[in-house]
Amino acid sequence: RHAPVLAEFATAQALALAAQRTPEERQQSARDVTALVQRVQGEARRARILRAVHSERQLQEVLVAFWFNHFNVFAGKESVRVTAGYFEAEAIRPHVFGRFRDLLGASARHPAMLNYLDNWQSVAPGFRFPAAAQAAAQAQGGFILPRGLNENYARELLELHTLGVDGGYVQADVTAVARAFTGWSFDRRNPGSQDAFRFYPARHDASAKTVLGKTVQGQGQAQGDWVLDLLARHPATARRISTKLARHFVSETPSEALLQQLTLVFLQTDGDLRALMRALIMSDAFSDPANFGARYKAPDRFVISAVRACGLSAPDPVLMAGAMAGMGMPILLCPTPDGWPDMRSAWLTPEGLRLRTEFSARLATQVSQSTRALTLPGLSEPTRAVLEAQPAQHRLALALASPDFSRY
Repeated sequence: RHAPVLAEFATAQALALAAQRTPEERQQSARDVTALVQRVQGEARRARILRAVHSERQLQEVLVAFWFNHFNVFAGKESVRVTAGYFEAEAIRPHVFGRFRDLLGASARHPAMLNYLDNWQSVAPGFRFPAAAQAAAQAQGGFILPRGLNENYARELLELHTLGVDGGYVQADVTAVARAFTGWSFDRRNPGSQDAFRFYPARHDASAKTVLGKTVQGQGQAQGDWVLDLLARHPATARRISTKLARHFVSETPSEALLQQLTLVFLQTDGDLRALMRALIMSDAFSDPANFGARYKAPDRFVISAVRACGLSAPDPVLMAGAMAGMGMPILLCPTPDGWPDMRSAWLTPEGLRLRTEFSARLATQVSQSTRALTLPGLSEPTRAVLEAQPAQHRLALALASPDFSRY
């Protein structure tokens, strides 16, 4: 478990903020925090990359990256700096072939999400901590105590995680959802404990809530679960999730027939993601030659697929992570809740092409079999013909940098 590491982080962070410490002690504590953050994030990036390169369950690895991006958290904020990697391991990875409702619930309860979208700060209107609690929080490292309703998580839950911006909700629904999740928090002093999630009844707005025309009476923590149940089974959610998966795996402009087929599967199976992926892969659209190469690889997928294509047995995950970051896609560090864009226009740029070419050239120097270039997957016959006419020592770099290899 990661609890000792995160307890160490919380302690060091508290020391760095403690008013009674000398400036020199606070600076040293801040340096300790930075070193710990770099170590934990480095381990998380290494785990993501090495699993993606070596795993025989490639669909699972692609889905882990897809769903992390869907439920994005930014590892540049407070304790999310050390919990983002565990968010992937604990909230995302175990559920990519499960039910969407379980994935949604796991993300809602994780300290990384509760911190990133500020739900830990959301309390019932009018709630105030006693003066003694405020003084104790300050003495323990300047922890900020929440005051008032915070709608950040509620808004992104509706707009990004489930219904979509055109999902039929209004501002009153955002406020009601935020009120339903008041009191959902985590142990700020040890966000990595076995069960860091906390529900604080005293901070909860116990009144009845109406969301999307449906009303739930005061039920404490269960109000938030009721909201998750409602949203996970909503037709707009089924349509949004089906659309995102179809765009990622088939085409940026999937057919209406495919979207209707996937939406129906989602609704009929209560959001069974394994069944949904099976329906997508078995669909006519997925096997249609017109859709082969219709998608453009984002930097993470390009780097990982290039290393896999080269057959390197011991790739350097640090260099790979650096290459992804240089191309504009640092792992765990997308700053916005909507995640990295999943569109060709975001990544197909002159600078992006230059960086891919440079990475391809560096990678090719690590591979001795120059003939491997002619057997790379996805290369068209005209591209192979061009490669055969080039000096053998340049073929692999040219193949990796070719337009064909960046498509899937």
